[in-house]
Amino acid sequence: MSAPSIGIVDLGLGNLHSVAQAFVRAGVAPAFLETPEAVRAADRLVVPGQGAFRECAEVLAGGLGEALVEHMRSGRPYLGICLGMQALFEGSDEAPALPGLGWFEGKVRRFPDGARGPNGERLKVPHMGWNQIETDHPLLDDGAWYYFVHSYYCVPDDPSVVAARCEYGAPFCAAVCRDNVFACQFHPEKSHHAGARVLERFLAA
Repeated sequence: MSAPSIGIVDLGLGNLHSVAQAFVRAGVAPAFLETPEAVRAADRLVVPGQGAFRECAEVLAGGLGEALVEHMRSGRPYLGICLGMQALFEGSDEAPALPGLGWFEGKVRRFPDGARGPNGERLKVPHMGWNQIETDHPLLDDGAWYYFVHSYYCVPDDPSVVAARCEYGAPFCAAVCRDNVFACQFHPEKSHHAGARVLERFLAA
């Protein structure tokens, strides 16, 4: 049986090639998708992104965003990474006037300045580096360490969609899932063996 068609959606944000190489190591060669027609044709979508919510929302305001929603409604698998997770929500503090896709109800909030860690240390924004998650989701490993780079985090209205939690001054949502749509705030392509297992399980799901 041939491998499913894997498409990485090119939003013009971030280094897509590191994500592509991570999938190559997992045994598949993904295609880069730039048009709504290409997005509609893919069996599985990966939506990565690094950068500002404003630019992401502007790119998704037209046909590309509509194609992503059609894909998710069809029941086909979706994997969002970092900004590809935040774009699923209704909006962000980073660009209050611009809407997200609204697949999940809730907002994207900025980490507060002046937060303190467990030993009283001042926490920097952005949150950058390795952090441990709590989860019972089958794509993830409970207690594993994943790599994060972000100043904003998702706050779902429905707590049942939270697939993993992490701590940075206070608990925050590190991953979400509902049916065929899974997204994580951390970067599996930068998370070594733990991240590789996420991609392998996504391909097998």
